[in-house]
Amino acid sequence: MVSLLANLFIRNQNDTKDCTVRQAYGILCGAVGIFLNLCLFAGKFLAGRFSNSIAITADAFNNLSDAGSSIITLIGFKMAGQKPDPTHPFGHGRIEYVSGLLVSIVILLMGVELLKSSVAKILRPEDLAFSPMVLAILLCSILVKCYMFLYNRKLGKRLDSAAMLATATDSLSDMMATSVVLAATVIAHFTGLAIDGWCGVLVGLFICYAGFNAAKDTISPLLGQAPEKGFVQQISDIVMSYDDVLGIHDLIVHNYGPGRVLISLHAEVPADGELLALHDTIDTIEHELRDSLKCHAVIHMDPVCTGDEETARLRTLVKGYLSEIDESLTMHDFRIVTGPTHTNLIFDVVTPYDFPLPDRELSNRIRERVQKDNPNYFTVIDIDKQMV
Repeated sequence: MVSLLANLFIRNQNDTKDCTVRQAYGILCGAVGIFLNLCLFAGKFLAGRFSNSIAITADAFNNLSDAGSSIITLIGFKMAGQKPDPTHPFGHGRIEYVSGLLVSIVILLMGVELLKSSVAKILRPEDLAFSPMVLAILLCSILVKCYMFLYNRKLGKRLDSAAMLATATDSLSDMMATSVVLAATVIAHFTGLAIDGWCGVLVGLFICYAGFNAAKDTISPLLGQAPEKGFVQQISDIVMSYDDVLGIHDLIVHNYGPGRVLISLHAEVPADGELLALHDTIDTIEHELRDSLKCHAVIHMDPVCTGDEETARLRTLVKGYLSEIDESLTMHDFRIVTGPTHTNLIFDVVTPYDFPLPDRELSNRIRERVQKDNPNYFTVIDIDKQMV
């Protein structure tokens, strides 16, 4: 159904990097979610009242909260699609993450309320009514939630949308929860065991767990998570495809919401190259990154001495020393300044975030290793952290 509606109402639907297309998908999925969840609420509420089941009634109100979550998602995508303005020059894309976080909070609140109601049902159990209509409603609900999970997960991955993936997780937990409710209803009818309240507790735990995971997935991009390795590799492949670029480092990815990415990096270029030609190359790379990856790029040129044999010899020497300390260490921006009494080796060392040595201790170890064989070589070191 969603695919059919997308074909009818969304232009250029395959251009998922386009903010307008993302907004249209978000509004469409939100509207479909509202309609389906309201239908499920009405059916389950009637079934819960008829069967006197707290688990079914609670599951009905969970679907009502899902309709509210779909409204939040719809509004979030609508607001996220607004154009940049003077106060938000990079747009409003992060509102999509905020809407996903709000959905997660609603899921957690409903889980807590269901736990409270289920405990009360355990303490004061009541007989459940059984009918084919109740079974039919619950089975229909499971199928609908399965469909909602599948289309939200598919589009969430396609659009790289934390909000849609949170909605997909919610639909999956609802499907599992309703399955538990259905099992409790059947077991109570055929065995007489009063497990309705206990199943309600299990459903509540499912919902709380889903809400926690969804919140974690939406908070991470808001805090500034590391970029995906595949995206970093795409950037590297494009930049390094140009002959004038000898290496890249200090890559930083700023995420202002899906489809609104700003990157900055340092590109190493030959120190003896023609300045205007190198500048033109960097401009060309920035435009290719914008057109290919839909990101705004700012590139700083770092001149690297390529023709000096002494610099090349010392660079290779220091790389060997770094490998002796730890194979994960790399370096860049290597240059030398020669004086009458000593030579300064100036370079940056890149370490993983979980590297065991503090920065100062690592710098001291590198300096001691260099001066062990070369007392007249001094080191000037900056420590960088590996991006991914």
